[in-house]
Amino acid sequence: MKYTKLLILGLFSALLWVGQVAVANNLIQQEELTPDMVDVAVSVLKMPLDKGVSVNDARMSINLKAEELNMKKVGYLPVSDELKARGLKPPHLEIFQFCNPEDAMKMVQFNTLYAAFMPCRIALVEDGKGRLWLQMINLDMIIDKYPLPEELRKIAVTINSQMLQIITSGVKGSF
Repeated sequence: MKYTKLLILGLFSALLWVGQVAVANNLIQQEELTPDMVDVAVSVLKMPLDKGVSVNDARMSINLKAEELNMKKVGYLPVSDELKARGLKPPHLEIFQFCNPEDAMKMVQFNTLYAAFMPCRIALVEDGKGRLWLQMINLDMIIDKYPLPEELRKIAVTINSQMLQIITSGVKGSF
């Protein structure tokens, strides 16, 4: 049963990654990304909010899904609100930070370089055309590139799956 869950999580993760590559390729074809930006597009998962999903819907969905998955919200940066308070008129930007402290410590004890990727972040950002996006680092690149002991690999795959579930929930505004 345990391995079945991991397999399902891995397949879910792979499907979302394939979807992200398709989105990036579509954006390149629409000349919204240039081919020289592909490396950045592959290192970051970038998903547009579904039509009709408001900033508040996305925010609520992100927070509720994280809570459901027992991912601790350890930080929140309402960047555009801060800039508005300074009299500026910025596009929307807020950053959510999540962590499972026990898992984080295990990863850092294995290699302190993993601390640079913590906490896991999701940005809710407005582009120059007024479209809203959710973005996060593509954890598959890290998981697949660097060998980990099996216990830590399972942790990394689980965290990646949780973050993908959180961002997908926000994109759909499902709460």
